Amino acid sequence: MKKVLIVGATSTIAGAVCRIFAERGDALMLVGRRADVLDATASDLRVRGARAVHVHTMDAGDLPSHETMLTRTGELLGGIDSVLIAYGTLSDQTACEQSGELTAAELHNNAVSVAALLTRIGALLSQRRAGTIAVISSVAGDRGRASNYVYGSGKALVTVFASGLRQRLYKSGVSVITIKPGFVDTPMTATFRKGMMWTTPQRIARGIVRAMDRSTPAVYLPRFWCPIMLAIKMIPENLFRRLRL
Repeated sequence: MKKVLIVGATSTIAGAVCRIFAERGDALMLVGRRADVLDATASDLRVRGARAVHVHTMDAGDLPSHETMLTRTGELLGGIDSVLIAYGTLSDQTACEQSGELTAAELHNNAVSVAALLTRIGALLSQRRAGTIAVISSVAGDRGRASNYVYGSGKALVTVFASGLRQRLYKSGVSVITIKPGFVDTPMTATFRKGMMWTTPQRIARGIVRAMDRSTPAVYLPRFWCPIMLAIKMIPENLFRRLRL
């Protein structure tokens, strides 16, 4: 049995991950902003076989609240073995282009708060010299594009921060895993036109759990995004700036 903390547990992808952990009989702490959704999710996970399920309501953008949440998680679960950070917002690029305040708020939510939380969790698990930390970034963080560079730049910070943290914690026996999904059909992307490159939250969840089990340093989900993003990163800037990808 593992003791798993999921921050952003009310997201569709995190919910699918939680169901896999529950069916394994793991103990879970679900953290999110909506108490009603957390309670409903917890009830479902108990039926599915989770050893224990606790909930904690928190806005992850409130940095001082992180320490209280981690302390309570450790007390209720009797320690922490694994962590999944799965929260964030899909920035309104057009609105952000007209508002420095909105841009800053999006970067705080998608990047700064994640880095702050990773710092606290990394310090906690390094003391135990064991554990797994997985954080959801995005293929959007691999290169800035005109259509979503506010969101993408936040994810780029998460990707680079996780890479440095992974290197720092390696000798402590703590695994840090960067998850880079492509297009996923969730309520957050409900208005987007779907195509062949889209996938389901369930498929992403299976990939996340597999990466956590294997301590895979970084993974694109689905895997076909790896060669795609490699090709995109290799496009010369003089050409790339003329494209609309």
